[in-house]
Formats: sequence, C-alpha cells, structure tokens
Amino acid sequence: MPKRVLLITGSPGVGKTTILTEAVETLEKEGLKVGGMISREVRANGIRIGFEIVDLTSSKRGWLAQVSNGNGPQIGKYRVNLEDLEAIGAKSIIEAVGNCDVVVIDEIGPMELLSWNFREAVVAALESQGFVLAVVHRKASDRFLIEVRSREDAEIFVATRENREKLVEIITSKALDYFSHF
Repeated sequence: MPKRVLLITGSPGVGKTTILTEAVETLEKEGLKVGGMISREVRANGIRIGFEIVDLTSSKRGWLAQVSNGNGPQIGKYRVNLEDLEAIGAKSIIEAVGNCDVVVIDEIGPMELLSWNFREAVVAALESQGFVLAVVHRKASDRFLIEVRSREDAEIFVATRENREKLVEIITSKALDYFSHF
C-alpha cells in the first residue's frame, strides 16, 4: 500500500509551498476534494513582512506572523498571531479531516507549533487515516516534529532548486496512486 502521509521539507526559500500549491491544483483537477491551509510570504517593497494563512476551502485569510505585530510570541523578527493560526489554520485542518480527500498542512514548524490547537489539528489529521500532504520544517528538533517525520506511514521529500519541478509530478503521482487503491 502506498504511503498516506507525504511530507515536503527543504531549505527556506527553495519552493516548498509552491510545490505544495501546484500539487493541490493537480489533485483538484483530478477530482479530489482538498482542504486545509497554506502559508504564504507577504512582502512590501520587496521585503518580507510576514506570512499569511489561507484556508483552502473557504479562501479565508489571516496572519500567521508579522514583523509589525506587537502581540503574540516572537520567533526571530516575527510575532506569531495565535488567534488567526487557530481560527483559520487549525480550524481549516480539522474541517478538512472531516470533509476532504486530502488534508494540506503548510507548515508544521516552530511558529505553528506554538499553538496547542494547531498541534491537536495535526494529530487529528495524522490519526484520521485520511491522506495528508504537508510541509515540515527542515531542522527544528521539537519532539512533535521528530515524531511526525519518523511515522511509518510517511514519506519525506527534500525539495531543492534542482528537483522542485519534478517533485510536483512525483508527489501528485504518489497521491493519485494512493487513491487508486480504493
């Protein structure tokens, strides 16, 4: 049986979210219902000012983290918006578990793991027996991340500038292969 949890990792800026987004588009064209969340960089005048969260089903948007937001825990130069992370990010994952063929999680990383609701949503997706397509932080050593990366039902793909276009094809092929067994 093919793996049901596909994880994308790699260096910052290599295109992990782009790979994920393109895979989602292909899977939707193939008739699969996809839900969950994607995080995107937000830039102003060419400078990254934060990350937004997008619910794939409702298109609702919020802030994951911003440079200028004075509230929330700090990671590097960013303040994490736990309210939007939980109300949009974690909620979109839980809703996808119950209503979609594919649950998308972008990203399971240090910012997102500050929220216990987000962690619980990830656990719900991983324990659901549904298909999960996620981006995982490359080197964070959080015990939760280590457990996600070492799951027997997971396969990890390391994105590089050289392989990122080919990875979209590989990941969508593996996902479609998984669904062909039902």
